[in-house]
Amino acid sequence: MRVIVTGGAGFIGSALVRYLVLEKGYEVLTVDALTYAGCEASLKAVEGKANHRFLRADIRDRAAMDAAIASFRPHRIMHLAAESHVDRSITGAADFIQTNIVGTFTLLEAARGYWNGLAGADKDAFRFLHVSTDEVYGSLGDQGLFEENTPYDPSSPYSASKAASDHLAKAWHRTYDLPVVVSNCSNNYGPYHFPEKLIPLTILNALEGRALPVYGKGENVRDWLYVDDHARALDLIIEKGVPGETYNVGGRNERRNIDVVRRICTVLDKLMPVEAPREGLIEFVTDRPGHDARYAIDATKLETELGWRAQENFDSGIEKTVRWYLDNAWWWRPLRDRYEGERLGLANAASASDGLAA
Repeated sequence: MRVIVTGGAGFIGSALVRYLVLEKGYEVLTVDALTYAGCEASLKAVEGKANHRFLRADIRDRAAMDAAIASFRPHRIMHLAAESHVDRSITGAADFIQTNIVGTFTLLEAARGYWNGLAGADKDAFRFLHVSTDEVYGSLGDQGLFEENTPYDPSSPYSASKAASDHLAKAWHRTYDLPVVVSNCSNNYGPYHFPEKLIPLTILNALEGRALPVYGKGENVRDWLYVDDHARALDLIIEKGVPGETYNVGGRNERRNIDVVRRICTVLDKLMPVEAPREGLIEFVTDRPGHDARYAIDATKLETELGWRAQENFDSGIEKTVRWYLDNAWWWRPLRDRYEGERLGLANAASASDGLAA
């Protein structure tokens, strides 16, 4: 089995690459442009493996995509490359439009050209998985869950760009019969998570005794999915999913942001006791524009039709995550030195404090 993974040096992408190479034994070509959140160190576990190759390339570069696909001859393309930080999209939307929309279009066209040149069983077996987010659905009230047929209602430049790329992927199936499957996931967390996001930022700030910024009153609710559970789901979706269909991936672990931060403090206080509980470091900061109130995924379709189950609940997953950061300063310290946690979500940078992304 030969698989191309775009964005494979990112957080979710690297978890998928490690799973496919080390657990499944597939031949994997990782394609990544290594923009700010791409980190080759996240692929250290597969470095030197005979069944893994790395290509630094931009998905907007049609010639590079054509050449990579033609030489590797994949059975599957798993497309995760994207700009993914809501705060960054608020202050700099152009990169999100270029990578998430233009890049997805370019990759779809390269895949279509390759697929049209296949024949017989090879053509029948080929699959393209477009990996997206629950943020395309907008904001939920206190009740209800996002389902695969929930109307799109994106709130940020990031989620709007992902919604557009979802529509492109589905249109390429309907118009050209390209065997595309789409997945939409809830908030991921776990090892190798870029330090500007809520959970790793909280862990690292708490370790250093720095303020733990929480947007608004911390009432925003997210459904948390352990990244290794997500990697298994993506492999299952491209293996058994029906072309043209969408599959939502969620952990069934809804938590308010303030409760996530408090839980991290509790775990850290247990593992590395300090004189004063770290919860005292929490600071509420001005909310970001267009901050969705609640996300929650209904993963019933994935669970019943394809047989997927999350192996981690939030408490087990967050303890694994905290322990990983305690044990792996070699990975996060260089990134932390480069990114100090400045808040990214407000247009008025002068009023900025620290950054988070949930």
